[in-house]
Amino acid sequence: MAGRIRDEDVKAVRDAVPIDAVVSEYLQLRPAGGGNLKGLCPFHDEKSPSFQVSPSKGLYYCFGCQEGGDTLDFVMKLDHLSFSETVERLAAQAGITLRYDEGGYTPGRQQGERIRLIEAHKAAAQFYVEQLGGAEAEIARAFLAQRGFDQAAAEHFGVGYAPAGWDHLVRYLRGKGFTDKELLTSGLASDGRRGAIDRFRGRLIWPIRDITGEVIGFGARKLREDDNGPKYLNTPETPLYKKSQVLYGIDLAKKEIGRTARAVVVEGYTDVMACHLAGVTTAIATCGTAFGADHVKILRRLLMDNSTAEVVFTFDGDAAGQKAALRAFEDDQKFAAETSIAITPGGMDPCELRLAEGDAAVQRLVEGRTPLFAFALRSIVGRYNVDTDEGQVAAVDAALPVVAAIKDRALRDRYAIRLVGMVGITSKTEEDAIVRRVRALARSRSERGPVEASARRGQARRQQAAPPPRRTPAGPRLDLRSPHHRVERELLKLALQHPQLVAPAFDAYGEDEFTGPPYAAVRRAIGDAGGVTHADESYLTRVRDLAPDDAVRAMITELAVEPVMHKAPDLYAGQVLVEVRLYAVKRRESELRADFARLGPRPDPAKAAAVQSELWALQQYGQRLREQGAAGL
Repeated sequence: MAGRIRDEDVKAVRDAVPIDAVVSEYLQLRPAGGGNLKGLCPFHDEKSPSFQVSPSKGLYYCFGCQEGGDTLDFVMKLDHLSFSETVERLAAQAGITLRYDEGGYTPGRQQGERIRLIEAHKAAAQFYVEQLGGAEAEIARAFLAQRGFDQAAAEHFGVGYAPAGWDHLVRYLRGKGFTDKELLTSGLASDGRRGAIDRFRGRLIWPIRDITGEVIGFGARKLREDDNGPKYLNTPETPLYKKSQVLYGIDLAKKEIGRTARAVVVEGYTDVMACHLAGVTTAIATCGTAFGADHVKILRRLLMDNSTAEVVFTFDGDAAGQKAALRAFEDDQKFAAETSIAITPGGMDPCELRLAEGDAAVQRLVEGRTPLFAFALRSIVGRYNVDTDEGQVAAVDAALPVVAAIKDRALRDRYAIRLVGMVGITSKTEEDAIVRRVRALARSRSERGPVEASARRGQARRQQAAPPPRRTPAGPRLDLRSPHHRVERELLKLALQHPQLVAPAFDAYGEDEFTGPPYAAVRRAIGDAGGVTHADESYLTRVRDLAPDDAVRAMITELAVEPVMHKAPDLYAGQVLVEVRLYAVKRRESELRADFARLGPRPDPAKAAAVQSELWALQQYGQRLREQGAAGL
């Protein structure tokens, strides 16, 4: 069993890997003010960014779903890794050698499963690349050359070759220390009659990488007539590879997608290669499955889901391609981005187009795209003979649901009018009638939607054998409309984000000065971590580690990331310290007045004097704070 990773090495990994660099591997980040960055949350589906990253604090927090933490937490939660697996992965990226407290460390035996599978894929990818240069791979090199790809292109995309023998890769990876169980789990090998055998044999190989660039699977193309397998064979579903959540080329395209706010979706590996080599470097493709909801989520995080972004689907011009293009209409409503269609001429795919007409033709294909709604209407209307009244009526009836499905009201009306022109109707009365029908159908859909959604949720609940686990709330509810809670929150944010501005005064504030129970718990954790006076580079980590539970830890993370509500925290700090203390003084004054009232009409002189003396002192202290501000503390 692996020993415990030393604390100083964990700290070294945290310090060496900037959180914004890690998060940017998964989603597009933009300035959010106050030094923070924002993006669409990868932990829940949203259209407006509520996910923020604080590079200076090394923390992230989503104000929508309350997920938060540091760099290690982010990778653990998103990639479903254990703590040690996460530290090992980030340490490898940073070039840090980890030390273990118990019995040293044996690479290959003590790593977590996911890290082992990643390492196996990395070794396999290198093996396949090396095989592409061998004599047996001549057929693979010829295949690439016939499609316009030279050696440099193959190297850029990591294309390789799987030898035709039964167990070349298996024997190679065994020599690297991987077990048959690991090779079977990874999908690199299959179970043969005499043990593990290579899954891919005698095929051209493309490595499939996740958004961070890690190889998680392979796509393999048949090259020989005597190969009885499918034309394309992909890695099966594994702990690493989920085809519904993978986009080929996303690792190469993500930065350009974020920069240009455009993604081009093509249909195959060679199409992605052709597009990138032609200068369309935002091209990506699904891997053996239709473009679906999980693919939409990946793109939305990169595009920031803003109205200026665009997703372009390319399809062959044949009937099957046009049918696939119309299916894309169903996914369009999941984007805020505009969706367009680019139909390749003559039934050619982008790879064939580049080969026949050159790089410029691929660029023209994308630039000549058609808005998806317009394409869908043209395709539907084209099925009918609109030279007849019957054809016009049938075309309108068929197209109305498509127009009504457009969520943007102004755009919906414009396409209703465009439909009128497409079918050849010239009567203003009929045009108005069609626009009214579209609006009525859209209203009906919007009214029916919530009811149907509720029914679907109810059905799903009934079908489940057990209810899903409920997420622990972030803590007791706080009333941020309360001036007391609001100013307490601001002081804690200052104590976590700018401890030097509230030191040493903050350390003299008791837990009872924070009336929100979660805030009192955060104040206790700050004290347990040594207080603001002794804040150093590991201060925030100590505070989070000393939280009594996940709810308080989440609150600490939220307060450490949420911007302070003032552009000049150094001027603001004293004001907030005074306000919190004044609220505490007022509460104590009220308590003393109540105590005095309870003494009755004939109070004990000594007790009455003690209460009056404390009350007088508090009144004087409050007056000094109001006059002198922070100097009166």
